[in-house]
Amino acid sequence: MSSEQSMARFSNPAPLGLAGFALTTWLLSMINAGWFSGDAMNMVLAVAMAYGGTAQMIAGVMELPRGNTFGATAFVSYGAFWWSFALFALFLHDKVPAAFVGWYLFMWGVFTFYMWLGTLRGVRAVQLIFLALWITFFLLAASEWTGMKSLHVAGGYTGLITALLAFYVSAAEIINESHKREVLPVGTPRAT
Repeated sequence: MSSEQSMARFSNPAPLGLAGFALTTWLLSMINAGWFSGDAMNMVLAVAMAYGGTAQMIAGVMELPRGNTFGATAFVSYGAFWWSFALFALFLHDKVPAAFVGWYLFMWGVFTFYMWLGTLRGVRAVQLIFLALWITFFLLAASEWTGMKSLHVAGGYTGLITALLAFYVSAAEIINESHKREVLPVGTPRAT
């Protein structure tokens, strides 16, 4: 059996990982944008553990036999982000200084920035997800460092844009594959 035939057996885990990321990001970003109070956080934490965390990690592991280093790194890492966020919010939020939370968010922004650089030869829609996400992390980090509520709200709105883009790419992957043609465009990859 050729490697192409064996790869055909593995389904594409990206729509699952993107949907888990998008839904969890949307819920948290609604709170960050000020649409809901912190009372809504319990639902975010439940989704962060089950869908944003666990489903993304499953998608990341599914990328390994496909040979997709980028997909595996992204999905496992952001799945771990959601688990770390949930554990922090549940058990540690009142025990960590805001400046250190800022560093946590900033370092996730650094990771996301170099992941974004890794998308620059890929489809445009994925590039936009990572662009919006690193901006989101940097805005939220700056908010923690400065205490400026406006930066937090801006991070929330940028997070909502990030979630919409991730939902779109997840939908495009599902719809385009099921229709065997491009129904939802994702932008042609840059020529090598």
